[in-house]
Amino acid sequence: MSILLMYFIYSLLLAVGFLILLPRFLYDAFYHGKYVAGFRERLGTLSPTNGQPLIWIHCVSVGETQAARPLVLELKKQLPNRRIAISTTTLTGQNLAQEIFKNDAEKIFYFPFDWRWTVRRTLKALRPEAVLIMETELWPGFLRECERQQIPVVVLNGRLSEQSLRRYRLFRGFMSQVLHGVSLAIMQTEADAARLRSLGIAAEKVQVSGSLKFDAGTLPLNEALTAELRGRFNLTPDSSLILAASTHAPEEKIVIEAFKRLIAQAAPTARLMIAPRHPERFAEVAALLAASNLSWARRSAPQQATDRAARLVLLDTIGELQSVYSLAAVVFVGGSIAKTGGHNIIEPAAVGACILTGAHTYNFREIVEEFVRAQAIIQLPAMPDPDTTLELETLFTSLLTDRDQRRMLGERAKQLVNQNRGATERTMESLKQLLASPLAPADTATLHHKPART
Repeated sequence: MSILLMYFIYSLLLAVGFLILLPRFLYDAFYHGKYVAGFRERLGTLSPTNGQPLIWIHCVSVGETQAARPLVLELKKQLPNRRIAISTTTLTGQNLAQEIFKNDAEKIFYFPFDWRWTVRRTLKALRPEAVLIMETELWPGFLRECERQQIPVVVLNGRLSEQSLRRYRLFRGFMSQVLHGVSLAIMQTEADAARLRSLGIAAEKVQVSGSLKFDAGTLPLNEALTAELRGRFNLTPDSSLILAASTHAPEEKIVIEAFKRLIAQAAPTARLMIAPRHPERFAEVAALLAASNLSWARRSAPQQATDRAARLVLLDTIGELQSVYSLAAVVFVGGSIAKTGGHNIIEPAAVGACILTGAHTYNFREIVEEFVRAQAIIQLPAMPDPDTTLELETLFTSLLTDRDQRRMLGERAKQLVNQNRGATERTMESLKQLLASPLAPADTATLHHKPART
């Protein structure tokens, strides 16, 4: 099948998919406010930029945006003559980017739809020297247009799970063409690199740096915010706070039930804070807390005197989760009982938190396995929801009544994070070589790098 035909079929499927999903798009826009913000930007409508060279960094959502923080700081420090533009796909990612990069980025906007005309309009407005894609969001039309315009595209902090690899292999011929538009892929682990190479990218274009999230997790915390949360909800060292972070359905129900059993028997003074992964579920989770027959408070609501004694707290805000980890006795990282692949365990590990996770962590498999080998985390086995509830209750009881075990797990986790720092430095070395190179994007494979620390 010819390249032109493959891209024609892709464009046709994209258009058909857009029409099929249009009713859902309109529903989410009307009822949840999704996709409305930045719609003109998604169509490529941006004011043109002028002046010094510009580096465009694309972050899909909150996780990628947070991981980009140390890189942006180093770019500003080591390449001060480069301007920075940051795009996101999701509303939550956009809100966080607007907050943490407001003093560092010249433009913060939504990534364009993957149609040729929208991509061209965006590239014409920005005229980027290079595009840096956090993790592995590979839009065929976008990569093809960048290649046409000889704009280097670099995948940073790249990861590719076995599940994603199986999907991509169904279209291996097409993916090989898509990956031709990638100038350099800096992956988190050797396993991620091997998976990407198996899709047809030139082996010499692939490097391994470690995860930027190890560096992001060690950035200075917002101590004022931590103090505010501690004071409002009376989170003293004796509060025995359990934090359920980045949760998905049905994890909230499971955790609440385990918590109710816990306080009825072993830990009557324990507290529970739940931070759902997606803002559109805040109201749904609030209803669960209201139906629990326990006192509860909502972070986004006006402060009340009763907040200090609330057994349950809903953290229904964006960008505040990292400031809570140090207040928790135990952190359960969600998306891991629900089969969504898990979420970032590095941020709680960086502050020495005692961490639990479920069995389904395939999006972070290598990192979680490293923590398990180091006995720096407790991972539940896969089991039915009722059994998971009982297992969580048992673990909560064990950990809340054994300070030494919590401290040991937290110290090991923090030590592991410190041992794996340095991905930002290795990534910057490669980027500086790329930006200084007179070579065309497709020839940047001659770059060299230091091996990642293990």
